[in-house]
Amino acid sequence: MRAMFKSELAAAAGVSTRTLMRWLKEPYMKQQLAHFHLTSKQQKLPGKLVKIICEHYVIDPN
Repeated sequence: MRAMFKSELAAAAGVSTRTLMRWLKEPYMKQQLAHFHLTSKQQKLPGKLVKIICEHYVIDPN
């Protein structure tokens, strides 16, 4: 899976970037984010994390 900007991923999910950020603050996703050492200001998400998010929330990134 390719790296994506948060705004691209939110658009693929059909939600606002703000809603995507709320999703990423859930306990399971916080645990996953901790492994990648991401900050809330980071705009581009690595491909491995995009895959985890898409599988968890059933998002088609294409």
